[in-house]
Amino acid sequence: MSYRMEALEPRSPQDARVHAAWAAHRRYLLAIAAGMLQRQDDAEDVVQEAFARLAASPDVIEDVRGWLVVVTRRLCLDRLDLAENRRTVATGQPPEAAAGVPDPVDRMMIHDEVRQALSVVMGRLSPAERTSFILHDVFGFPFDAVAGLVGRTPAACRQLARRARQSVGAGPYPVELARAWSGNTKAADLAERFIAVCEGGDMHGLIGMLDPEAAGFPVVIGLGAMPGVHGAGAVAERAMHLFGPSAGVSLQPFDLDGRAAVVVRRGAEVVAVARLDDRAGRIWHLHTFARPSLAG
Repeated sequence: MSYRMEALEPRSPQDARVHAAWAAHRRYLLAIAAGMLQRQDDAEDVVQEAFARLAASPDVIEDVRGWLVVVTRRLCLDRLDLAENRRTVATGQPPEAAAGVPDPVDRMMIHDEVRQALSVVMGRLSPAERTSFILHDVFGFPFDAVAGLVGRTPAACRQLARRARQSVGAGPYPVELARAWSGNTKAADLAERFIAVCEGGDMHGLIGMLDPEAAGFPVVIGLGAMPGVHGAGAVAERAMHLFGPSAGVSLQPFDLDGRAAVVVRRGAEVVAVARLDDRAGRIWHLHTFARPSLAG
């Protein structure tokens, strides 16, 4: 779908709102899309599609910028997934060189079937079982850290993970298990927006997402709690230092027992999980449990 704002004149209040959003947010959305896709043409297409969806939306959207950020990120992820699938097929070895090796398309189909089967099994778990299981068995966090993130005792988290493990079966467990949300779309959108402003280095946008009385509580696994920070400016500065463009990490939204959270990776290693506690739509507590390697 193409939506060329330059060629359109506002004919209704909705058109005027879309034009205003285009003027105010297009450059920011392009920076997000270009950072994710690494191609300016693709970024332009994604941003055009995001505004097309905004123009077609029948709903009154209070936070237009946040809505556009979430849509842009999801369109980018869809495009990256499609490109990865195409590469998987296109780079398969020719038949004469791949004797006895499954065809790449077959491997992809098998992977999808396994992932779907695991998703069905995971769907049978309670949110608490699923969260404790993923944090410990998939991400490798000790139960003390799991307990701090989910607000239960280490013994309770150990029992929840054990029950989940019995339901899911033997490992290893693919990271894709962590991607499904329980249905709390507000939590998912909050996590997506937090990721977007951090990845874009948007300090002003991050401060705008924080409650003026926000507080940050970092815990380094093996070292214990570090001094907390208070106030939106101080929390934003700490978060940007840990999760911003210069930190060398990637962020993924995570459903933490129905609450918004992000998983922080450096390469293949999960180095931190941050829980985003919100109040009236703004983050007021940022709880981060990190490995020592996050700072290193």
